[in-house]
Amino acid sequence: MLERTVCVRANGRLSGPYYLIELEAPEIAAAVKPGQFAHVRVPGQPEALLRRPFSIFKAGGGTISIVYKVVGRGTAAMAQLCPGAELSVIGPLGRGFTLPDSSGPVPLLVAGGYGIAALYLLAERAAVRGIVFMGGKSRSDIICEADFSALGWEVRPATEDGSYGEKGLVTEPVRALLERAGSRVKLFACGPMPMLAAVARLAEQFNVPAEVSADRQMCCGVGACLTCVIPVRTPAGWEYQRVCTEGPVFDARQIAWEMVS
Repeated sequence: MLERTVCVRANGRLSGPYYLIELEAPEIAAAVKPGQFAHVRVPGQPEALLRRPFSIFKAGGGTISIVYKVVGRGTAAMAQLCPGAELSVIGPLGRGFTLPDSSGPVPLLVAGGYGIAALYLLAERAAVRGIVFMGGKSRSDIICEADFSALGWEVRPATEDGSYGEKGLVTEPVRALLERAGSRVKLFACGPMPMLAAVARLAEQFNVPAEVSADRQMCCGVGACLTCVIPVRTPAGWEYQRVCTEGPVFDARQIAWEMVS
């Protein structure tokens, strides 16, 4: 874990409310593993005491990239940052994904909206290529498709309104594939908690392994405040674990989904 003042190299819109910011952060870039995140303090927001967590999308050449969605004052301020601006970043944080190897099951990546950002480094560094299922409410929620295609992954989009790709929830084409593929695959997912719960149910139904990156509110990002806890099964029953330190990636079977609010 490193705390650094970093410089904005580029910052621009991807699609609709989604943006991509590239930061000069050589030490963080060299250390990051797939699925880890960064905790960012947005400048010019004196009323915002807390940092904001963002999955690290890309890392290399001394830079890290973050995909974010403008949803409030903090991310709106991020969207206005110009090249040369500075901001404080802590990272890389958290426990990431297990990298697929060539002797293991075929990886299936499942993403909802900007959850796709947590999966790019996994796709880039995996020893075997598979399929990426991208989901969203409409066409503007399907982002970074070309980045995954350029790595040699097959991309299958789905939108709830049918404006792009298959119409319906992203888990529907995943289910259809699992019905044909049997147990020769492994699921990796990041997105809203209801989507992750659906992925976990599919993994259990078809008896396939799954890793999920949990989406929880994080205040401190380093395990001190306990605001991001999630119920996890243990031999004695269950316990709360911190998403920011024990996660954000968990084996889907670990999480007590019936207790997740």
